[in-house]
Amino acid sequence: MATSADRSPPPRSLVFAFYLTGHGFGHATRAIEVVRHLIAAGHEVHVATAVPEFVFTSEVRSPRLRIRRVLLDCGAVQADALTVDPLATLEKYREAAVVPREAILRDEAEWLSSIKADLVVSDVVPVVCRVAADLGIPSVCIGNFSWDFIYAEYIMEAGYHHRSIVWQIAEDYSHCDVLLRLPGYGPMPAFRNVIDVPLVVRGLRKSRSEVRKELGIEENAKVLVFNFGGQPAGWKLKQEWLPDGWTCLVCGASDSQDVPPNFIKLAKDAYTPDVMAASDCMLGKIGYGNASEALAYKLPFVFVRRDYFNEEPFLRNLLERYQNSIEMIRRDFLTGHWKPYLLRALTLQPCYDGPKNGGEVAAQILQDTAVGKKCVSDQFSGARRLQDAIVSGYQLQRAPGRDVGVPDWYSLSETETGIGPTSKNVETNESAASRCFEDFEVLHGDLQGLTDTMEFLKSLSELNRNDLKSSEKQHRERTAASVLFDWENEIYIARAPGRLDVMGGIADYSGSLVLQMPLREACHVAVQRNHPSKQKLWKHTQARQLESAGLVPVVQIVSFGSELSNRAPTFDMDLSDLMDGDKPISYEKAREFFSQDPSQKWASYVAGTILVLMSELGVQFTDSMSILVSSAVPEGKGVSSSASVEVATMSAIAAAHGLNINPRDLALLCQKVENRVVGAPCGVMDQMTSACGEANKLLAMVCQPAEVKEMVSIPTHMQFWGLDSGIRHSVGGGDYGSVRVGTFMGRKMIKCAASGLVSESLSSEAPVQTCCYKENGMDVLKSEAELEYLCNLPPHRYEAVYAKEIPEVISGNAFLEKYGDHNDTVTIIDPKRSYSVKASTRHPVYENFRVETFKTLLAAGNTDEQLSALGELMYQCHYSYSACGLGSDGTDRLVNLVQEMQHRKTSEGGSPSLFGAKITGGGSGGTVCVIGKNCARSSEEIIEIQQRYKAATGYLPILFDGSSPGAGKFGYLKIRRRCP
Repeated sequence: MATSADRSPPPRSLVFAFYLTGHGFGHATRAIEVVRHLIAAGHEVHVATAVPEFVFTSEVRSPRLRIRRVLLDCGAVQADALTVDPLATLEKYREAAVVPREAILRDEAEWLSSIKADLVVSDVVPVVCRVAADLGIPSVCIGNFSWDFIYAEYIMEAGYHHRSIVWQIAEDYSHCDVLLRLPGYGPMPAFRNVIDVPLVVRGLRKSRSEVRKELGIEENAKVLVFNFGGQPAGWKLKQEWLPDGWTCLVCGASDSQDVPPNFIKLAKDAYTPDVMAASDCMLGKIGYGNASEALAYKLPFVFVRRDYFNEEPFLRNLLERYQNSIEMIRRDFLTGHWKPYLLRALTLQPCYDGPKNGGEVAAQILQDTAVGKKCVSDQFSGARRLQDAIVSGYQLQRAPGRDVGVPDWYSLSETETGIGPTSKNVETNESAASRCFEDFEVLHGDLQGLTDTMEFLKSLSELNRNDLKSSEKQHRERTAASVLFDWENEIYIARAPGRLDVMGGIADYSGSLVLQMPLREACHVAVQRNHPSKQKLWKHTQARQLESAGLVPVVQIVSFGSELSNRAPTFDMDLSDLMDGDKPISYEKAREFFSQDPSQKWASYVAGTILVLMSELGVQFTDSMSILVSSAVPEGKGVSSSASVEVATMSAIAAAHGLNINPRDLALLCQKVENRVVGAPCGVMDQMTSACGEANKLLAMVCQPAEVKEMVSIPTHMQFWGLDSGIRHSVGGGDYGSVRVGTFMGRKMIKCAASGLVSESLSSEAPVQTCCYKENGMDVLKSEAELEYLCNLPPHRYEAVYAKEIPEVISGNAFLEKYGDHNDTVTIIDPKRSYSVKASTRHPVYENFRVETFKTLLAAGNTDEQLSALGELMYQCHYSYSACGLGSDGTDRLVNLVQEMQHRKTSEGGSPSLFGAKITGGGSGGTVCVIGKNCARSSEEIIEIQQRYKAATGYLPILFDGSSPGAGKFGYLKIRRRCP
């Protein structure tokens, strides 16, 4: 590129048509800097934008600046300051730019011709690049991202029927002559000619002292600038959120927003760069304007991540490169737990010292391009980069755990009294990854950006180096695990998540359709096989081997987290304990074996997978096995902690032994572990979700016995949460089992009643004609007489023919005398017990109908009516559980709190954010599933419900608010320690 000394003034005044997206003021502030230099050089600039005119005229006062109001793109539609709505964005873009495309092409061509434009500048409106090319006018784009990349991930999230939008945008951009690429850029695949320019930032007008004096703030006071754009009215700031003596300057506050005495609302026209330079740190969201000016003025930046804001990771990397930022977890932001982050921010040492004259540099390049000068550029190719960008955009947002993990420095600051956290406490995922991979080589598989998998590898790395940073309670399990593996040999790792039961629940064993979401929380299992002669043995295992006078294969298991559930941290057994001669022992004997010591019964979930593989697939295990189990799925919460352990264990064992078991079959085998070895009468939906689920999708499965219908994408305008009641849930509990017995009793009664009607009809001279069935009634009755799954009985048939035949309650003895058996292989009728039959029978019949309706409604439009209908179905399900006897005070309280929140918003004349809730899984405690809008207000209300529940019960509910891939999608990792 030519230097400033080589440049000469253009031969004439030029006309620039500057198109500016309406997405955010960051685009406008950088455009103003470029426009300022163009006008100072004597040129005429016509700005075409939807941004309000005063944004420009208050900064640049010149008759050579003309503003034309026009909307040619919509940017990203935000539900609130922290939430982008991908589907709404695509739909609005379609309305703004796709439907009227022909009119836009015509109108813009006429306008550009009328002003005799010499150059079209775009930040970063796609269609005008095509218009300029059609007219033979050169065009230049300015930006750190382009909409083809941003929208690509929205397409994946919101539906492929919008995919033509991305290709059209990329095609439009491809007509651009050159891209002026700003720092903090992401993939921009459609551009071939690229010139990197420095930061474009606004200059300062006042000194730090002048700003503080005008605001009445002392020179040495600590000042936070709160900068989220326009503040939602629902954000109530509180005095205690700031450290003592601090003052917070609030940008963009609404006129009606009240602030505490240590907060100051800034005027609407406050010049943000001056405010930032006069502050000690900033709390806000990452956008180009905030990021570039925080860098330029070396202001520590505490940011809160935005969902689906795809340029954020690249700007974040830029900030982190210059030690300029830390992330605040959204939950801490909404609850006002700010102090540790703000104090940590003061220890940062921002060090950006690069150029900040991007406005001047860009203006000169625009001028040169307009007069036909060729600028040096880097050459890029197009189609492959678009493909890479789509994949990159998808992976950026699909990495779970980013908003829930507590940074190392934050955890340490809670325990280091009197000592502020320092930079040595900070360890990013990237540094953790490099440290893990210094120890281990990944021979197979992909971490898929899963931070919990990275943490698991980190824990293995610590074991490998005997770096046991654990509490005294964890000492036994960590010590045992440190000698579990031969680090020179391959280790196989599998991962399986817990699940949130959105709809279906206990109707799974009756053949219902169920809708299940795999959770962010998951179980990791590491397995290593060794020849018995090379197996590292614990001392007591070794002693047992010596007593048996021979080497035999052994299984040694360590379970992390044992101190949380009062179980023994280790378990070991000889593989021969699972054999009866040359055959595997029966499931009944296995159940007795694992029940000998209650503190070690947990091992049946792990070692039980070995027995099932031997019994069902005929697998012969001749090597010893070392198994490490580490689960983040909390037990007793109704989120399938047991299924995640079973699926992860069997997946890891299968990988270590070269067994190719598809996810569906693996789930069915794991159900046998639960039913036959553990002795819990669960259905199959838990294992199927853990094995077959996909992140951010509902697994739709018909449990007859296990047919996955489809993966239903969760619409982006809604979200599901799980709230734990604190009441321990167990599918092995009596209530769950008795309800299942009652359900199968009801099925047997219906089949017998249908058989009786068939016999009555055949014995009559004329076919029985009733209001219940017409000419084809006989075929219907015969099918009902052979009814295998209760959910195949439609509600109208149940009410018309059988409801009156089902008693409310029946004793086990009375049922056995009249009907024989209930034909359920995993439960036994107690003759001395009474069973509720009517409610238990009615629930799955109606639940299947509710789930089918729920699934259909998910595809409906984004309206409050849709969410209200979905929420009503969840409420109905909840009360049906209660009718069966599977409710609890805690889960009822949580559901009532959701209802109160919903009705309060409605009575105030507003739109509710939460719409429904229900108990999940086996009931009798555990977790409640909540549905609501995907927005910050919903998160605030969820937090309020948590606090109100704690105030009433003393227990703060665990919140489940994310999703991750099932074991099948994860596959497995094969790792080995690197040679020293």
